[in-house]
Amino acid sequence: MTEQSPNPGAHLTDSQTTRMDGARRDLDYVRSEDMDRLDAAGLILLVERLRGRLDDMLHLLNEVTPPD
Repeated sequence: MTEQSPNPGAHLTDSQTTRMDGARRDLDYVRSEDMDRLDAAGLILLVERLRGRLDDMLHLLNEVTPPD
């Protein structure tokens, strides 16, 4: 599967690239995690972590996408 940037002409800053890499690592971790062995508190922490990353990625998209 090929990943494409939201705006092919946009170049990310080092900070933006770091944020995106962190989100990818978190997603990879969650995909590999055995959800059956987590208790309710562990699942809540995972959801909160992903929710924060999703919010950050939406802000990142706003940063790199020019306004209409």
